[in-house]
Amino acid sequence: MSMSKNLPSLNNETFWAILNEEIEDNIVNQLLWYYLGYRFDDTTQTYNNNDVDPSWQQEYPQPPDFIANRPPTVKLTRSIPKENKQLLKEKLGFKGYKIGTFTPRHTRRSTAVSWLLSYVEIQNLNII
Repeated sequence: MSMSKNLPSLNNETFWAILNEEIEDNIVNQLLWYYLGYRFDDTTQTYNNNDVDPSWQQEYPQPPDFIANRPPTVKLTRSIPKENKQLLKEKLGFKGYKIGTFTPRHTRRSTAVSWLLSYVEIQNLNII
């Protein structure tokens, strides 16, 4: 069974669910891994990185935990093209988390959504 079959679709409902913490961290990670090119191999029970960009392959031969760790999230942020940096605001109208109530986990979730929105934009995918 492919990991992608269990993942939510890339759409506004999913993006808001990630931002509102309605989707578990491991699912958020799996979404990022899938769209970065990591593929789970049922036979070996490991991730294959043949389709992953070389810069990610080198630094993260196995998919990183984006929610628990800052360094891979920083790399994710840096990989978003400048023209796509404001998609959270432009496409979702996301105004950010309230000051004093957000944690590093919230920041990493918003980065995940920002990167996924950029992926959708770059791939020219139609989402609802």
